[in-house]
Amino acid sequence: MNHIATTPRIGLLGTGPWAVATHAPALAAHPGVDFAGVWGRRPEAAAALAEEHGVAVYEDPDALFAACDAVAFALPPDVQAPLAVRAAAAGCHLLLDKPVATDVAGARAVADAAGRAGVASVVFFTLRFARETATWVARQAAAQGWFTGRARWYGALFTPGAERSPYAASPWRGEKGALWDVGPHALAVLAGVFGEITQVTAAGGPGDTAHLILRHASGASSTADLSFTAPPAAAGVEVELLGEAGADTMPDWDGALGAFGAAIDALLEAARTGVPHPCDARFGARITELLADAEAQLGRA
Repeated sequence: MNHIATTPRIGLLGTGPWAVATHAPALAAHPGVDFAGVWGRRPEAAAALAEEHGVAVYEDPDALFAACDAVAFALPPDVQAPLAVRAAAAGCHLLLDKPVATDVAGARAVADAAGRAGVASVVFFTLRFARETATWVARQAAAQGWFTGRARWYGALFTPGAERSPYAASPWRGEKGALWDVGPHALAVLAGVFGEITQVTAAGGPGDTAHLILRHASGASSTADLSFTAPPAAAGVEVELLGEAGADTMPDWDGALGAFGAAIDALLEAARTGVPHPCDARFGARITELLADAEAQLGRA
């Protein structure tokens, strides 16, 4: 494992709404890291974000990699993947966004590159790091007797007439829909409770709606219902487990900033100990494999 400095320098790749609202503020506020600089595909946006946080702006991602011990990504998945391979080869630990990539080869390439380079990796599945939900997932994973579970992630991001979100302007979300944007969150939570997902069966619904049936190595089954084209009154997020003790529902969580701080902590711990985090690039690649399988079944590939 590539060792990490006592106070590691972490760079950020990306300048969109997610980077501005979550990644950059969390990196700037984290007491255990030195926020080293920003690179983005839009130089003017990178300069503005770097100036806001008093860090350097980089015109070349490889120069950022050379200056850093680790890098965080807030980029579209298929832009992220090849840059993450280059960052790993440069010896940088990887704090990746989900999904790692939307094609299996790209996601596997990131996991393989991290393994070859001996760098740590963490994929930011928000609910696996938010304090309230991460605690709940760990507690339920340790419990016995769960029979099944269901995750519902319904949004109105692309529903005509709904209030517009800054994320609705994202081309990759418009192309890939809820399956690839919120699907990774749903699968990461269900895998965290029930264990490895071995099989997915998919059926389509209205708009971009996808219904997934999951089989787990533990013998349990679960379902995930995903949409960005739901009526606004039907929008919401819910995860419910059913088993011998009855039902249990995932609690609400307090935003993404604290969760990203916890993901930074997890990356530092994995880099220092050499013990892979459960949400590492290899797990991220498995999520991509499952979603690609579901997409093919839906006829959307």
